[in-house]
Amino acid sequence: MENLIGLLVAAPLVGAAVLLCGGKRLDRAGHLLGTVLAAASFVVGVLLFADMLGRDGSQRTLHQHLFSWIPVEGFQADLGFQLDQLSMTFVLLISGVGTLIHIYSIGYMEHDERRRRFFGYLNLFLAAMLLLVLADNFLLLYAGWEGVGLASYLLIGFWQHKPSAATAAKKAFIVNRVGDLGLSIAIMLMFTTFGTFAFGPVFGAVGGASEGKLTAIGLLLLLAACGKSAQVPLQSWLGDAMEGPTPVSALIHAATMVTAGVYLITRSGAIFNGAPDAQTAVVVVGAVTLLFGAIVGCAKDDIKKALAGSTMSQIGYMIMAAGLGPVGYVFAIMHLVTHGFFKAGLFLGAGSVMHGMNDEVDMRKYGGLRKYMPVTFATFGLGYLAIIGFPGLSGFWSKDQIIEAAFAKGGTQGWVLGTVALVGAAITAYYMTRVMLLTFFGEERWKGAAAKNASGTEPTPHESPKTMTIPMIVLAFGSVFAGWLFSWNSSFLNWLQPVTGHSHGNSPVSATTVTAATMLVLLIGVALAWLQYGRKPVPVEAPRGSWLTRAARRDLLQDDFNHVVLVKPGEHLTRGLARVDAKGVDGAVTGIAAAVGGLSGQMRRMQNGFVRSYAVSMFGGTAILIAATLLMRAV
Repeated sequence: MENLIGLLVAAPLVGAAVLLCGGKRLDRAGHLLGTVLAAASFVVGVLLFADMLGRDGSQRTLHQHLFSWIPVEGFQADLGFQLDQLSMTFVLLISGVGTLIHIYSIGYMEHDERRRRFFGYLNLFLAAMLLLVLADNFLLLYAGWEGVGLASYLLIGFWQHKPSAATAAKKAFIVNRVGDLGLSIAIMLMFTTFGTFAFGPVFGAVGGASEGKLTAIGLLLLLAACGKSAQVPLQSWLGDAMEGPTPVSALIHAATMVTAGVYLITRSGAIFNGAPDAQTAVVVVGAVTLLFGAIVGCAKDDIKKALAGSTMSQIGYMIMAAGLGPVGYVFAIMHLVTHGFFKAGLFLGAGSVMHGMNDEVDMRKYGGLRKYMPVTFATFGLGYLAIIGFPGLSGFWSKDQIIEAAFAKGGTQGWVLGTVALVGAAITAYYMTRVMLLTFFGEERWKGAAAKNASGTEPTPHESPKTMTIPMIVLAFGSVFAGWLFSWNSSFLNWLQPVTGHSHGNSPVSATTVTAATMLVLLIGVALAWLQYGRKPVPVEAPRGSWLTRAARRDLLQDDFNHVVLVKPGEHLTRGLARVDAKGVDGAVTGIAAAVGGLSGQMRRMQNGFVRSYAVSMFGGTAILIAATLLMRAV
């Protein structure tokens, strides 16, 4: 079965090559080819998963060595794959949810003249993400990491005729380059420290490395994770990425790109376990981001940007859990999987609403859509209940475990983290209830002149075609039952424990108390949203609001902060370097050239062609030599 691992990456990679290089002859069937190859990758993943279940726990790690990538003396890089319980979880999630998004895109992109190219980019994205999670060494992981960055740039800026989309793609690409620099330096430091960047040898040698080097590597890996997973301080690109087609938002924000940072930290658990300071930094970043994203999500009227803030917050939960070490690794991945179901379903539901509302994204121009779009309402509603942690649904099982793990950190830090996680749960319930009420309940605000879109027409809401609703139904099913599957008899914990390890910790708060507290804050969040948006008329134009609301609408001033702290000093530095280059380097070069030119001009006057002038020069030179000789003798 090891020989099948490469097919997981090869199938979508071949699809990308054919669709992007095959030309217009594939326009009619390109979307079908891309979807079939994505599904083929998922089928291979299921076969490998079935084979893995039939093996003993100690024999579930499979390796496939393809060839020596960089065979240089003292520097050996192989192109090889490692399939274990952790990577298998990601393979099924990426290929499964990715295939559903491909199917959804058939209907969503039906009238786009560049649909074939879009499916080629989707296939390229899947291939890069699968390479990232299947690599058996950090250098090959880096190749997949960069491939994901390239594909996301192409997808976010797919509608490049819109200046906002082109700008968003560039912003995502540049911000991610900052994080990618951290990963590249971390890999270099690994090689100088361990002499290799293969997972097995690196993790096996961690015990012999100094804590300082492990901390440096861990912090650099965290920087990489912040970029790819949109965590503070590299989170500013995520909201702008909504300029891409909605299937892109679902693909990037649910099960793939933004989860890469969680995978990197969890895969590198041995390094972080040996670097407590780096581990603490991971926890702090996750805790800050889960509140940051939740607050931003509360103030957005754009339905996709509200969900983007939610993604930032939910990934913050995962990063915080991963920073808790063996206490939280399993629960970080569990929440990642459940989030893949309900967040993909929410984004596809948002796309369905936009499809029926002439691409309108302002929730203040929605209202009462549940009777016009019953399937979208039902599937979106189940995703909503899952993300807020409604009892029995998938989010309930995974988020509660993270909150318990936060308290299990112990001491003051445990109480602070647990409280932060509970506050985040309350805010999540608030902003997601707000999204539900603004979109599906209340008066129909899309009627009348005030709600007309940019084209000047009034929307006529309708249900989406089956190619869009069927994937939404499947994801809604996962939103309901995934948590039961993972929590039953601790099956998911037992599945991942051989790879990630697990420690129960020593929580001062019982599981029952945590559940009760979570339900209480959930009800508070829902009630506040209902009082504000369910009982009062919602104006089509947003009121000015408090200073916090205004700041949250501007993403808590993250772009303003970056402009003041990074962009402006960078501009001044660039101008200064330009002046040094122009007046210093160029001035020195031009000055020397001018001096030589001037000297040659003066010497040219001596070459006038008159014999008398040459005779005088010879006489003068002779006189100087005689005088110098006499002077030397006298001395």
